[in-house]
Amino acid sequence: MSKVDFEPQHSRLFIPNFLSLNECRELEFIHKSSSTVGYRPNVFSTTLSHLIATNSSHLVIPFIPIRERLKDRLEEFFKCEYELVIEFTGLISWSKGASIGWHSDDNRPYLKQRHFSAVCYLNSYGKDFSGGIFHFQDGEPKSIMPKAGDVVMYTADDHNIHSVDEITEGERLTVALWFSRDGSHDEDKKLISLLSQHLLHKNVADSYLPLPASGNMYWFSHGQASDCQIGFNICWARLHVLGYDIYISQDTGVDSDVSDLLVKPVHLVRGSELLDQEFVNIMHALQVVHFYCWQGSALLDKVSNTDSKVVKVTDAQREKISGLNSVLSNDDDFASKVFCNMLSEENRSICFDWSGILAAVAAWEDYALNISQQIHLQFPYWKIHESIYNLQLDEQCSTNKR
Repeated sequence: MSKVDFEPQHSRLFIPNFLSLNECRELEFIHKSSSTVGYRPNVFSTTLSHLIATNSSHLVIPFIPIRERLKDRLEEFFKCEYELVIEFTGLISWSKGASIGWHSDDNRPYLKQRHFSAVCYLNSYGKDFSGGIFHFQDGEPKSIMPKAGDVVMYTADDHNIHSVDEITEGERLTVALWFSRDGSHDEDKKLISLLSQHLLHKNVADSYLPLPASGNMYWFSHGQASDCQIGFNICWARLHVLGYDIYISQDTGVDSDVSDLLVKPVHLVRGSELLDQEFVNIMHALQVVHFYCWQGSALLDKVSNTDSKVVKVTDAQREKISGLNSVLSNDDDFASKVFCNMLSEENRSICFDWSGILAAVAAWEDYALNISQQIHLQFPYWKIHESIYNLQLDEQCSTNKR
């Protein structure tokens, strides 16, 4: 792997192609099927604690080797004479209109524990979004045009004041980590405590079907003002921009609470066709659809005949779908503008047909079951060591036998 070191007085490192394209796509799948409204206007986030809270703790697994590699490389470059802890890990996307002015990452009293930053780009400037260029106030590199797989590491203090240009189209996606010298801010210990509560009474089969949080966490409004009712549910919107609606067969009405709707079983609808495949809830459907966006080309040899699974939408069902849409969005144009389509070449090549979605249903379940088994097997070791790390289970079992 090639690397470029810049002026040491600015304590900064840029590494191209640090993540593989598949790692980037997997994290994109997780974010677009799990994210909530973020901390700034037009920003969306997926934290590890949120994944655990929404019965998706298994989705922590893909982050682990990435966190370890980033931490090792950062400690090596900055010649740390101490053991850093990861203070925060999160997927963050910036949609049209998002930007941030000059700042350092420790610029608030409650952020002073952050000593180092790492930003990993999961998609590319000019291909997946416009705008969103990262600028340092001084030193080199002066500006970074994000490209999928690239990483920039820097000290979180005022030696590395930076800004991000406004996003003008598409969605800019990163995974951001902050590191601290202060062990009391160790993210791993907090996550292990949450995992203890979540996994205590659950077996593998019960631990991978997503369970939505409260509806307000997914409600995106103009300026994200808490008193603004004009907006949309982002789970619905991410399906809508890909051409899907949802149908709920249970009784619902225009006065239905959005949080109640999010946990009801749903069917996917596309145009005049309904897929006769029930999903546990809207997030289950969303995870399968975005799994297909990630793995679509690999599923082509697993497609099957769908004639018996696809039915025409009746007039009564269409009326109900329209009613649901009016509850989950009162500004469809706004939703399309926020998640405006700058589809990647990979997504452009995927034909969104029902046979592919059905193949994705089974493949998603195999994927989720596999990493659920991994987290159940590894968690006892994490708990003992108070650290989340990539455990080689075969080696560990051999060690324990000796």
